[in-house]
Amino acid sequence: MAKTSTMSADIDVDAPIRPVYNQWTQFESFPSFLHAVKEVTQLDDTRTRWVVSVGGVRREFEAEITEQVPDQLIAWASIDGKTHTGRVAFRPNADGGTHVDLEMMWLPETFVEKVGAALDLDERQAEADLKRFQSFMEERGHETGGWRGEVHDGVTERDAEAMSGGYGAPAAQPAAPYSEGDDRV
Repeated sequence: MAKTSTMSADIDVDAPIRPVYNQWTQFESFPSFLHAVKEVTQLDDTRTRWVVSVGGVRREFEAEITEQVPDQLIAWASIDGKTHTGRVAFRPNADGGTHVDLEMMWLPETFVEKVGAALDLDERQAEADLKRFQSFMEERGHETGGWRGEVHDGVTERDAEAMSGGYGAPAAQPAAPYSEGDDRV
């Protein structure tokens, strides 16, 4: 049986928690700072389609957000047979910045992926990716957009309300692409 690889990395970003969290909800911007990520497509509020390249091997998979609490946590899991799960947690620092803590678990499949995992190359890559995220946020000074909805057990607040027959305004905003200056943040 193949062994899963677990990696973790953390960093302090010199920006308030709200814009740091908001930027992390903009999955389609991930290729700007995550080295292996070539493309992310937001399919709906909780599902994304990923194209990554690890060790020269291209992979495509779908992932679902399993938990999401604004300014605190985003957790996900692959849903199409690939073993990939993760979580990113956010907490404010005493100096007004944000501590970002990333953990991922995945199943290396190729020889190159297995060697990289054994040598902790994937963990070093995660650390480098978080440094690029830090630079992205600190140089921009603001997020490119944000989604403030909550997800529990893979279900958004809006979907839970609809399933229970509740009426009224949706609890979460749609996951439509955001552009700079979008006031829905």
